[in-house]
Amino acid sequence: MKNARVSTGIDGLDEILKGGFIPGESYLILGGAGTGKTILSLQACQESVKRKASCLYFTFAEPEASIRKNASSFGWDLPDVVFVDFTKELDREEIDGEYSVFPPSDVEETPIWSRLYQAIEEHDPALVIIDSATFLHYLSRDEYQFRKQIQKLINKLNSRGCISLLLYEPSELEKETSLALAVDGVVAIQNELTEQKITEIRTIEVKKMRGFSFLSGRHPMRITETGITVWAHRIERLKSIPYDRNIISSGIAELDQLLKGGFSTGTCTIISGPSGVGKSSLSEQFLCVAAEEGIKGALYTFEEGGASILNRANGISLPLEEQMEKRMVILREINPLEHYPDEFLEIFRKDIEKEGTQLVVIDSLRGYNLAMEGFGNLVSHMQNLINYCRSHKVTLILVNELENITGDVRITDVGVSYMSDNVLMLRYAEHDGRIIKVVSCLKKRLGDFEPELREFKITGNGIVVGKKLDYLRGLLTGVPMSKPEKSAPKQ
Repeated sequence: MKNARVSTGIDGLDEILKGGFIPGESYLILGGAGTGKTILSLQACQESVKRKASCLYFTFAEPEASIRKNASSFGWDLPDVVFVDFTKELDREEIDGEYSVFPPSDVEETPIWSRLYQAIEEHDPALVIIDSATFLHYLSRDEYQFRKQIQKLINKLNSRGCISLLLYEPSELEKETSLALAVDGVVAIQNELTEQKITEIRTIEVKKMRGFSFLSGRHPMRITETGITVWAHRIERLKSIPYDRNIISSGIAELDQLLKGGFSTGTCTIISGPSGVGKSSLSEQFLCVAAEEGIKGALYTFEEGGASILNRANGISLPLEEQMEKRMVILREINPLEHYPDEFLEIFRKDIEKEGTQLVVIDSLRGYNLAMEGFGNLVSHMQNLINYCRSHKVTLILVNELENITGDVRITDVGVSYMSDNVLMLRYAEHDGRIIKVVSCLKKRLGDFEPELREFKITGNGIVVGKKLDYLRGLLTGVPMSKPEKSAPKQ
């Protein structure tokens, strides 16, 4: 089929390229030292070997033996890949950080370009790697000769229906842009640190794709023991899907009374409050009750360890461990410093699409923010996640920790409350010389609720919600006072 895509060997990159590389087209692979250009090329070779397609690898910088050794460290065996090794005959010297090359007369005696064409004719490859085209630039007598020769080579490869990958240094492209104009596609790999200089970020970006669409933007990637992994950054479009909504209840009669039954499925709920007030326990209460009704759930914890969560749940007679054993609840510990946002979203998607998860808890927004802050704006990542949940009829609960124990009422400290459909607020208050906890519903987009405050307790037998605290005022300030008794009517 004309313009049929050929897999790159990297699933995420295939998604970005809408299927992979196109036969008969050339691609510039841009990246500095150590970014993964050679690994990407070898992974493409490995994929071609699987398809029994011929590969030709021109190497100017690293000897063939070294490249094969590196490939084997990823578990790739490339016996059918033909290498043309120019490293022995290119006696390079490095002067002042730049490569010193042969004078024009010597270059003319070394028919590099002729050997390239000869090897292409002899082996008739489906995939050609030039590692790297930077050396071809160094070996050219002048810029004009390089432009002329590289354009001729690319035209030759394209006319043979060959996929060609030309590895190149970004700094050289800034000096000479003709190569970017000559190729059909440009793929850039970057490796940098976050602003905090703690976390390394590797990204891949398609800067050019002549005549075809692709996923724009910078997409996170990682070099693992099995090669390069890419997580395509998808923009989740909010789709309007009509369906019959059910109610997710808490299983606590007084709280369900306050919520007029509970929350509608497919909505986003924020449970907000200061540390230790019971937010996590309440979110897990929703998970367990839903599981008993046959609704699969998932808990993603960014802060508290799984063992600690289970100990706490057992301590208040919450059957979380039992529901996990039944595979009705999945618990995943997410290290904020180890996962890219799109990497986490891929785990999230798989649990929903393959495990059938219908209720999701993220605990907490603060931990999620820590994971995301080096990779862009929290609000945009959270909006992407919420849009995905709504499009797949998934109910989402976000646990949010507030800094202030008492004082002014605010829903979150990270500016995402407007995205929520429902808001449950837990607060501390002082009354009669003791600390009490208070629960209230501040927002419920679909359906009615009771605008009242009730006492909230966590006991060894579970969560207890009391009656309406109508005898106190100023509860949300944290220092409530008893309401004055009504005076008797005047005679």
